[in-house]
Parts: sequence; structure tokens; C-alpha cells
Amino acid sequence: MAEAQIILSHSRESGIVAIASGEQYPWAHTALAESGFRRDDEGVYHLPVDGTGTTVVDLVTCAKRHRTSVHTSSRRFIGDAARDLARQLPGQWHASVEIYSHPSWQEDLVPWIWDSGELGRALQSERIPYAATLTDTVHGTTLLFIERPGRQLDYLVGAFAPEGLEEGYGDPHALRSIVLPPFAGRAVQAVADRYLPSYEQAVHARRTAAIAAVLGDIRSERDTWQAMVASCRYCDATLGSATEEFLDHAWRRFLVVVDHAPTLIDRCRPDSSPWPDDATALSRLADAVADAETLLDEVVHGGSVPPQERRARAWPAIETWLTNGERFLRQARVSAPHRRPALPVAAPASPLTAGRLAQRSR
Repeated sequence: MAEAQIILSHSRESGIVAIASGEQYPWAHTALAESGFRRDDEGVYHLPVDGTGTTVVDLVTCAKRHRTSVHTSSRRFIGDAARDLARQLPGQWHASVEIYSHPSWQEDLVPWIWDSGELGRALQSERIPYAATLTDTVHGTTLLFIERPGRQLDYLVGAFAPEGLEEGYGDPHALRSIVLPPFAGRAVQAVADRYLPSYEQAVHARRTAAIAAVLGDIRSERDTWQAMVASCRYCDATLGSATEEFLDHAWRRFLVVVDHAPTLIDRCRPDSSPWPDDATALSRLADAVADAETLLDEVVHGGSVPPQERRARAWPAIETWLTNGERFLRQARVSAPHRRPALPVAAPASPLTAGRLAQRSR
């Protein structure tokens, strides 16, 4: 493959569009600019419809002078496909095009994709010069939408790691990406009925596991610290330093609980669980998190909380969670989100083919 390529496709709204790719992608940028294409804020080049008279043949001729190859996609423009999805998904979604002209830009995605399926493998082994993101503007969920490598029509959709649980690569809780057909109605149904409910369940499980791991680590460190306190081998100075170190580290770890517990507690319904008496413990845990949130806000925005005061205020909240954490975990594990009602299937629209692109280029 040439060191610089131009990929042409057709956009319903913009006509012929072009994307530059390859290690020497600036050559492609030059060819496109000289041929009259204009670049938008997303990095996509558009052929103006203002009578310039530029054709694809002209672009190919210019590209050869700049050692750039030109390829015509058999698919419609990925921005159109993504926006069709975003408009029909439940909630408020925004679609945007992502350009990975240089291969290293694609590699930067790998640590942040929360996927154990085909999408994650494709990002590591296939060239993906462009994609689209779909972002839930209310809840912050962000999906990656790409053309399925090696297939003429299908797409793949997967998720970025949820906020606060970044670097999802290799995470055992990551769900599998799914294959989407080229028809918006069916694709929307697959995302809304299958993928998003599975995503919510996976996020719930990962948050629960993160809290369980943190509480386990703090308990282990507390046991070590208590053994040190009980030992006569340490002088007061050493013990004081060890206590401060333990409390500081426990606070930093406890911030994971502060980040993720409120959402999980809101989902818990102890009265409907096998352990209705957990309601009192959950109330204490919620109050402890609220106290920690207040302290964190003062530390971050006020900056006037001395370390000694922070340790004294943080420890009661942490201790409450160490005491009642198992009650929370069992409630959280039986409170995973349920699947949403299925959406009606919309009539499929015919996918845009390379034939239409060729017609527009004449």
C-alpha cells in the first residue's frame, strides 16, 4: 500500500468526501487542497458544489504527482451511518467522525477500548483509518463505530472504558463488541436492545468489583497496621509515621468508593432482596459516602484542610465501609440493571454503493 492514500466515499449531505491516510498523509492533504477539496473541523475533506468543476479524475491526476493513491469506498460515508444511529437511539446521542490518518493514532486507542471481542482485535491487527464516536450526552457513555474489516457492508460497535474506570484494555469485565448491519433501523435495535443493556450490566459489575477490590486492599493494610500497633518492636515515631501512611493510602484508595458507590446504592432495593435488613446498613454507607464527598470537595476546592484533620474526618467513613461493605456488595450484585424493552424494527434503507459515488464523480 502507498505511503499516502485518499479514501473517497459519498455523503448524503455533502456529496463526495475524502479522508487522508498513511504514514505520509500530508502528501494526501496537499493533493486534496490543490484539487479544490476543503477540510472541515473533523478532518474530512469535501468537494465543493460551487461549480469549481473538479472531478475525481482530476484528483487522481493530482494525487499521482504527490505520490498518493486514491481509493473509492464501497460504503456510504461513515459520518452519515453514525448520525443515523445517533438520531434513532433512545436518549440524547451525538455522533462525530474520528480520523486516524497516521497508524500510530489508531494504536493510541487500544488502551482505552473496553472490549473483549472483534473490535478490540481489529484495532490491534487491522488498519482503521477512520471511525465515528457515539456519545450519550446525558450519561457520558461513548461508543466506537467502525467499518468491519474484511466485509463489504457490516459495522462493528464497542465501548470506551467508562469514566472513572479508564484503561479498559484486558479488563475481564469488558463486554464483547457486536456486528451491526448497514440498515439503520436494525442497527439501532441491536445497539439499544442488546449492546447498551449488556454495557450497563458490565459497568455495574466492574464498579462492584472495583469497590470490592478496594475494600479488600484496605482491610489487608489495616490488618498489617493493627499488627504493627500491637507489636512492641516499633517506637512511637515509627508507629506514628506508619499510621499516617496507612491513613493517607486508605483515603486515596477509598476515592474509588466515593466515585462509584452512589450510583450502585441508588439501584439497591434491599426490601426486594433476600436481605431486607440491609437497608439500615446501606443508609449508613450512603451517609459515609456523602461525608467523604464533602471532605473531598473541601480538599480539592478549598485547599484549607490540614492532613491531620483530613485523616481524622476520613477514617470514620472508611471504617463504616469496612464494617458494612459486605452487605453493600451482596445488595449490589443482585441489583444489576435489567434489559430494556425492545425497540420496533424500522424498515431497512438500501446502503449507498460505490456505483452512486461513480455517478456523482462524472
